Amino acid sequence: MHFDRSDLSDTQLQSFYKALVYPRLIEEKMLLLLRQGKISKWFSGIGQEAIAVGATLALEADEWILPLHRNLGVFTSREMPLDKLLQQWQGSEDGYSKGRERSFHFGSRPHHICGMISHLGPQLSIADGIALAHQLKKEQKVSLAFTGEGGTSEGEFHEALNVAAVWGLPVIFLIENNGYGLSTPVSEQYHCSSLVDKAIGYGMEGVQVDGNNLLEVYQTIRTARAYAISQQKPVLIEAMTFRMRGHEEASGVKYVPPALLEEWSKKDPIAQYEAFLQQTGILSADSRTAIREELKHHIEQQVANGLTDTPPIADIQTELDDLYAPGSAPVAASGPSSEKRFINALSEGLKQAMEQHPELILMGQDIAAYGGAFKITEGFLEKFGAGRVRNTPLCESAIIGAALGLSIGGFKSMVEMQFGDFVTCGFNQIVNNLAKIHYRWGQHADVVIRMPAGGGVGAGPFHSQTNEAWFTHVPGLKVVYPSNPADAKGLLTAALADPNPVLYFEHKALYRSISGPVPENYYTIEIGKAALVQPGEDISIITWGSGVHWALEYTQQHPEFSIGILDLRSLVPLDYTAIQDIVSATGKVLILHEDTLTGGFGAEISAWIAEHCFHLLDAPVMRCASLDTPIPFATSLEKNFLAKARLDKYIRQLTSW
Repeated sequence: MHFDRSDLSDTQLQSFYKALVYPRLIEEKMLLLLRQGKISKWFSGIGQEAIAVGATLALEADEWILPLHRNLGVFTSREMPLDKLLQQWQGSEDGYSKGRERSFHFGSRPHHICGMISHLGPQLSIADGIALAHQLKKEQKVSLAFTGEGGTSEGEFHEALNVAAVWGLPVIFLIENNGYGLSTPVSEQYHCSSLVDKAIGYGMEGVQVDGNNLLEVYQTIRTARAYAISQQKPVLIEAMTFRMRGHEEASGVKYVPPALLEEWSKKDPIAQYEAFLQQTGILSADSRTAIREELKHHIEQQVANGLTDTPPIADIQTELDDLYAPGSAPVAASGPSSEKRFINALSEGLKQAMEQHPELILMGQDIAAYGGAFKITEGFLEKFGAGRVRNTPLCESAIIGAALGLSIGGFKSMVEMQFGDFVTCGFNQIVNNLAKIHYRWGQHADVVIRMPAGGGVGAGPFHSQTNEAWFTHVPGLKVVYPSNPADAKGLLTAALADPNPVLYFEHKALYRSISGPVPENYYTIEIGKAALVQPGEDISIITWGSGVHWALEYTQQHPEFSIGILDLRSLVPLDYTAIQDIVSATGKVLILHEDTLTGGFGAEISAWIAEHCFHLLDAPVMRCASLDTPIPFATSLEKNFLAKARLDKYIRQLTSW
């Protein structure tokens, strides 16, 4: 094994040795603690240390790294205190995630490490967003994301590489090819000769390195870093290594041919680097022993400090309080108002938010020169420039991940789904990254996803869904669904001001059919506050979005009924006080929504009313929703599908109770 020391001094080479040996000695201690039952799980990186250590040492301390399970060397090379890492691994409230995350599923802003999730591809897209943040701020920095050979089969890998190449982002994608994904060998993972060959298809540079050679990894990452910064282009690196222990300790390595283990044991990165240092006279037998004894002593001290038998104290309010990052107070409307269509109010709100927040970046398919599928961003490119108004490839998941990366890098972002139906392609990023990251390790996700939604326009099953119930179930998200132009603007500006992830639903059928007075100046409407559209004495309708207009139309056509209408406006957080008030007003409640009946959000509202307002009811809570079928295309079929077709039936049934 050849080691290229280039311009590295003897002192640096010795410090590299300490950095390489330290995680190995920690691991040996962890395996002992695992057998003693003092930690619950361990993903071993023994034999792979050179990749994590070499890559980390090659970057600046304030450049973000997105590691995986087996990258202990990243954490130790960033000088994270071992005693606190021990607390993290035990699930202690004094760890990095307050006992909410396991092993290496956490991050730390002071150390510029972004924690992984179990879905192995999404961190690659986050690295795109962090690199974009560096680029927009004109910083000479890169981001680096790890993935395994198994992770290269995931769609997110391909999306992230494509976005990085198309946008010219200074990001390094580092594949740790260790031979196995759990028990599945690489022969069953891919058929290309080398994973680095995939770089060619994305028009980026790629290089394969010996992942067990510390200096080769270090020098390659240094070179890749310099290239990515100077050329503003991504780099793909495949580091060849081998997993010497099980996927995690419980799985073992019985499926690995013994000859392979024997072959790779001879390539042990520490043994090879030690031999190099000894041959060059940099490391003597005595200094080797002294270094190891010093590190072992330090580890024992840190373990003694970090091991604790005290579990976190569970407190419901603390758990709920950490779900969201704190936001700012609403900005009251002031000045004159003018009549605007729903779509124009959205456009005006978005434009004023861009002026209010210079760090706000817009991303979506066709939103730049074309102005978006519905022309909401028309003229934005000329006003705000291509850096802030960005057309995207058809990579919904990668773009949402990049939005989170932008948030880590200090930006806000708005991602427009061309149609809300297409959000399924980015579902994982929303429900597992955006929604959970603040609760997991205190990192906010300052991202708004605009969701053109709803039927009534003859667009068929894949352009007409109103799928808010998919997201109201996920803690950590906020879900907004306005029904009129003034709310559309004020709630959009509020969502963009909020440091938390917001799913912002806007009904396509309302875009050009609904008008109303809208304050001309910048203002926000507090998310989580419902609006009483009109009081009533006979029955109360609780609704949102298009349902508000169906209810209003019905009351105008049927003056014989006195109907109260509550527009929820926000589904998460939900205004329970307003719900209780309107239940109390009539004692009869109809929940009206365009989404399908089974599992729709109306079921949650109905359950809450039954549990908390039963004493106020004079009749069962009823739900009027759309059919439990996909949305059909033909006009007659679509009208029959929508809840509006059955509204009269439910109102008459409820009033006659």
